Amino acid sequence: MSHFEYYKPQSLNEIWELREKIPGARYIAGGTDIMVRVRKGILAPEALISLRAVPELKNISSGEDIRIGAATTMTELIEHPQLESVLPVLVQAAKTIGSVQIRNVGTIGGNLCNCSPCADTAPALLVLEARAVVCSVQHTREIPLHNFFVGPGESCLAPQEILVELRMDKPNSTVKAIAMKKGRVQLDLALASVAVLLELEGNHCKKARLAAGSVATVPLRLREVEKVLENAEITEEKVREAQKVAMESVSPISDVRSTADYRRHLVGVYVKHGIQKLVDGARHDKRN
Repeated sequence: MSHFEYYKPQSLNEIWELREKIPGARYIAGGTDIMVRVRKGILAPEALISLRAVPELKNISSGEDIRIGAATTMTELIEHPQLESVLPVLVQAAKTIGSVQIRNVGTIGGNLCNCSPCADTAPALLVLEARAVVCSVQHTREIPLHNFFVGPGESCLAPQEILVELRMDKPNSTVKAIAMKKGRVQLDLALASVAVLLELEGNHCKKARLAAGSVATVPLRLREVEKVLENAEITEEKVREAQKVAMESVSPISDVRSTADYRRHLVGVYVKHGIQKLVDGARHDKRN
């Protein structure tokens, strides 16, 4: 493993100063991905700039406009006193990530900025229509998360930009969502993952948001499936149609971990299961 300098700035201004002095530096949050690549010799950074001690990157606000700092760990997400009730689908997704030790250091920003097609929080955040707030010394801009991912390991961030926080609107009480993931074994990366969000009035779907991971070059919204469900009665036939369109909407690969056909099958199964579970849950809530 190569030698490098390690810096722990206390503010965004310190980050900009360090990056200007050391153009070859890399940012590090939890380090669960970048340190693996450094140890393997895939990366040899001149320096690492830690984002863990910057207060602006650690805040969680759960009002009408929900804000989550990019350096928030998965454990902090899971244990936050309001998020489980406000954004249960995101907490579900966070709970599937690695081990307790990984969740204690891995951050939501790192999970996204790694830009892996199998980023575990991405499908949940996509159905929540999250926006990424990115910042440099010159400017701040807000990007819909579906535009954040460009390709495997590649985001739309400019060289001097960092992800500061994620913002999303608080879902209303009629919105229900679920996140599902399949790995080979416990603690594994996802072979496929799906998040489903529905706003229902009885069996009528007013709004549908679906997303999938590990089945394309980037985590993606299943927009054609959304069109099938929105403003429609959720019947068995409609669920089968959504399942079919979902399987046709993805482009998985075959690798040592799984075949493309199995990944495509998983997407169909999870879309069907997710819709049925949310509709059944809405019926149960109505009876009570």
